[in-house]
Amino acid sequence: MDLRLKGRTALVTGASKGIGLAVVQTLAAEGVRVAGVARSAVPGAALSITADLSGPEGPAAAVARAREELGGIDILVNNVGGVRSGIAHGESFADLTDEHWQQALDLNLFSAVRTTRAALPALLEARGVIINVSSIGARFAHPPVEYGAAKAALTNLSKALSEELGPQGVRVVTVSPGPTLTENWKGADSMAADLAREAGVSHAEFLAELPRRMGIATRRLAEPAETAALIAFLASPHAANITGADYFVDGGVIKTV
Repeated sequence: MDLRLKGRTALVTGASKGIGLAVVQTLAAEGVRVAGVARSAVPGAALSITADLSGPEGPAAAVARAREELGGIDILVNNVGGVRSGIAHGESFADLTDEHWQQALDLNLFSAVRTTRAALPALLEARGVIINVSSIGARFAHPPVEYGAAKAALTNLSKALSEELGPQGVRVVTVSPGPTLTENWKGADSMAADLAREAGVSHAEFLAELPRRMGIATRRLAEPAETAALIAFLASPHAANITGADYFVDGGVIKTV
């Protein structure tokens, strides 16, 4: 299917690895000029922007650079996010400090708030689309609790923005991945690797057993390219009347209707 995206411009955050990098590659293959924003270089992007989006200055600076060098912004993919490193097994709500909460909110919520705010004039001019990458953690009661709460706020933000911006021609949708074969799961320093060591099994054994334990109906973790393909479709004119929706890429983990 021709997604009719050739010649458009996208800004993708968290773009140097995992789902973000897959989005950059997928959109670029469709002829999109992509500005990839991350703390390290973004391979395959028409413009690689190095920035820390967890602080108040980074998002506006990244958007300004993208607009200066590539012109307008038709597509914004707020993908940056993640779980903080060093989470202890069995960590409870009472263990979380204000700093833990602020880190989760800055990275998983305010990065999208600030980037969207900076890009909004360009998106309104282009009658563009905002795609927020949330998580099934927004609906799945599972630690780390501060991550799930931040992602739930992002999902809510998407719905609210879709109502406000829809009459002005800007669509807003959410994509919520489940466990995905990125470094967050398969990396030697990942939380999954730590949990495997604590359980006394190999990392490979832990990942092989994970789909059954989590109730993944397809019995496998998702590939980053699968989420990227959905994002590309939602960014395209084929999805022109889709807004306010939240799409799971979780292999059936979320069971509620």
